[in-house]
Order: sequence, then C-alpha cells, then structure tokens
Amino acid sequence: MSDDASAAPDLMLVRLAGTGRTLYPLAAAAELAGVHPDLLRHYCHLGLLGDERTEPGAAGWFDDDALYEVRRIENFRGQLGVNLSALPLVCAMAREIDRLHAELRFRRDR
Repeated sequence: MSDDASAAPDLMLVRLAGTGRTLYPLAAAAELAGVHPDLLRHYCHLGLLGDERTEPGAAGWFDDDALYEVRRIENFRGQLGVNLSALPLVCAMAREIDRLHAELRFRRDR
C-alpha cells in the first residue's frame, strides 16, 4: 500500500454476472483484510476459509464473506490470543454457532 493516504489502492474487482458478488484476487483481498498475502495463503492451507481453498494454487479469489472470515480470524488471534494451532477448532466452532443462530432465526420466523 502507498504511504500517501489519499492515494487509492490498486485493486481489481470482478463482479459475477447475476450474483451481485464481488471477487478480489489474493493480493487485493490480503490488502483489504489487513494481512500479508502469505498469511492469507496459510489460512487457506489450514482450511480456515473453506476446504475448497486447501489445495496449492486454489486460493485465487475471495469474496466479502471470505474477507469477513479473515477479519474474524485476525480478531481471534489479536484480541483473544488464539494461536495458529487452535484456529481451526475455534473457526469451526464459530461457524457452527453462526449456523445454529441462522437455524434458530429460521425456526422463529416460521
């Protein structure tokens, strides 16, 4: 990122037709999430951003949901002191809690 705060970062955004989703390449996603690209690759390798990104070279594009997950992971590490070896378990538990909250909202709204 440039030292000049007024300069816009060089980002390439891709909108998928009909989905309304924006995708970011690895470097742009890392910059937006505030992490080094190598750390983002490592998170992918650990499976923290989905099993489909665990293969080498598969971590190419990221959507806003993935960026949210990276920021949540960074919060676990920075604010809560979760170490790298515990991250897969903590992230799995957080996703399960999110799933249960969604199910509860669904059942309440019926």
